[in-house]
Amino acid sequence: MELLGYRRPDGKVGIRNHVLLLSVVVCANEVTDRIYRAVAGTVPVTHPHGCCQLGVDFEQSKRTLLGFAANPNVAGVLVVGLGCEKMEAPMLAKEIAQTGKPLQLLIIQDAGGTSKAVRQGIAMAEAMVAESQKLPRVPIKMSDLILGLECGGSDSTSGLAANPAVGVASDLLIQAGGAVVLSETTEIIGAEHLLAERCLNHRVSQDLLAIVKAAEGEAVKMGVDLRGTQPTPGNVAGGLTTIEEKSLGCLRKAGSGVVQAVLPYAAAVEGRGLFVMDTPGQDVESITGMVAGGCQMVLFTTGRGTPVGCPIAPVIKITGNDHTYNLMEENMDINAGTVVQGTETIASVGQRIYRLMQEVANGRLTKAEVLRHYEFAITRIGPSI
Repeated sequence: MELLGYRRPDGKVGIRNHVLLLSVVVCANEVTDRIYRAVAGTVPVTHPHGCCQLGVDFEQSKRTLLGFAANPNVAGVLVVGLGCEKMEAPMLAKEIAQTGKPLQLLIIQDAGGTSKAVRQGIAMAEAMVAESQKLPRVPIKMSDLILGLECGGSDSTSGLAANPAVGVASDLLIQAGGAVVLSETTEIIGAEHLLAERCLNHRVSQDLLAIVKAAEGEAVKMGVDLRGTQPTPGNVAGGLTTIEEKSLGCLRKAGSGVVQAVLPYAAAVEGRGLFVMDTPGQDVESITGMVAGGCQMVLFTTGRGTPVGCPIAPVIKITGNDHTYNLMEENMDINAGTVVQGTETIASVGQRIYRLMQEVANGRLTKAEVLRHYEFAITRIGPSI
């Protein structure tokens, strides 16, 4: 199959061609959303952050926003700020400009308020969409892809069918020269020793064990036993009994690859092979971190069913639960319940997932894209001050 995508000024490859409307602060969310609703061909990023953050918490939010703007699925960026926020829009725009992508800056206070800012923003966005549509699609390869892995609303079929099938697809992408990112540190707990054995060297192994220990430590500081919140009530209702059982299933998504490095939240993925990113188990925050790190596509397994998507990266939904697929077919892309039913093997479903990945890389829309599920959330380190 010939694949066509978009080559960006920095040489990276996009499989989508979005004009991103990037709110830098909660106070700019409404203006950003109104522009999005008025201009076809745009996608919005809104969030409750951008002000009253300190230190590493502020830097993480900034890194995430910059990562979304730099993601190769983005053709151009309209940065929307208020004018007095800590996450200064001109500062962010200056750094985004280094990607070489088309860029516009809209400051609500300078524009004269909400209505005037919306009118100016619509004109800017329409011009950017028109320019983005002139960009040619060029031949790309699966080796150009960075794939994010996520699971949410897990049940007993996730570890038995959906996650192992995703592991097959992950291995196929790595064999083709691509990169894969495993996320959700809390869903490694109890199985971290097994993943540590697959690390490239002792340093990477120690990095992995350190993030797991830190995740457990944060829960202890709050007086919480993770075994009381993981598995979640929904996971338990779906047949999972322990955090170790959930983690063993989660790791199956990573196939058999060697872990090349452990990355901080929203850090850029450099190189090929399997990586681990230190993200929370909260699905939207985890996906946001991986896509900010450069993932152009996400495989998301769900036994119970979840409609979550992403503004700029296609999210492919896979369920190992035949009932969930039939109940939520408008949200599910792949039914891996055939493994549980005994009509298909894990390997054949994995091959089917990989073929769908190729089609999505070539422009086919996922169910989440069709329904415009554009969820976005940045994980926090510290409180608002």
